[in-house]
Amino acid sequence: MGPVHLNDTKEATVARLIGMLREAHGRGAKWVTFPELALTTFFPRYIYETPQEYDRFFEEGLPSPAMLPLFETAKALGVGFYLGFAEKVTEGGETHRYNTCVLVGPDGTLLGKYRKVHLPGTKDPLHKANFEHLEKRYFEVGDLGFNTFKSPIGRIGMCICNDRRWPETFRVMALQGAEIFMLGYNTPTLNIHHPEPAHLRALHHRLSIESAAYQNGAWVLAAAKCGAEDGFAMIGGSAIVAPTGETVAYAVSEEDEVITHACDMELGEYIRRSVFDFARHRRIEHYGLITSQTGVEIAE
Repeated sequence: MGPVHLNDTKEATVARLIGMLREAHGRGAKWVTFPELALTTFFPRYIYETPQEYDRFFEEGLPSPAMLPLFETAKALGVGFYLGFAEKVTEGGETHRYNTCVLVGPDGTLLGKYRKVHLPGTKDPLHKANFEHLEKRYFEVGDLGFNTFKSPIGRIGMCICNDRRWPETFRVMALQGAEIFMLGYNTPTLNIHHPEPAHLRALHHRLSIESAAYQNGAWVLAAAKCGAEDGFAMIGGSAIVAPTGETVAYAVSEEDEVITHACDMELGEYIRRSVFDFARHRRIEHYGLITSQTGVEIAE
């Protein structure tokens, strides 16, 4: 998906999503993955002080009024989809805000929801570059964990953007039988936290999703929101990756673009029962540090 600018309306943005959904359906697609925060610009690059300033970027209810035309069109066409958005919800009398994605079946049934766990950036502005990365300011850490959801094509796991850099994300879902991983992302071309050549941003994205696909024997469907949003550049690189680790479809532009592939689910089954037979080969007695420790600790 190409850029969504600060002054673009949600109605116009959803119309673009519907246009891509129709194009995918015309190619025979039964499932579509949309990007992270697909309804708005990537607003965590801006500094806002109060909810009154930034609540306009958030959705309440599923579907929210802005989402409804997309939900209705997808159901009419019989296409399932993943959609990333900013979620505002009241639970237990308290208001919470999350970076969220939802999985909707081809019949319009809500199959699952995920709230982003690995929030990058900072809570307070750094004032180091011409933009900020303030996801920790606007979102809480997701509270739903990494789950998988039954669908007509198999079990689907979901994650969002920075989650893809952490192998634990995919392994936890693979241990629950995930056959497909869907993820959306908004990745800036510039890393404001430390110097990094721009080409590495795309390389590390590809490396993350190709490794996740191969090491877990699952398909990865990764969709970017990209291009220059009001002058702030984000990488493209939407891709479909096979369980062999091979990228079988890759977006070549930074505009609205649809890529499709006929995913052979047996290919994942083959990888999972041959190379990565978890039940036979994993040795969990040696993996304790993964869940008992966060940072590096070296015993002297």
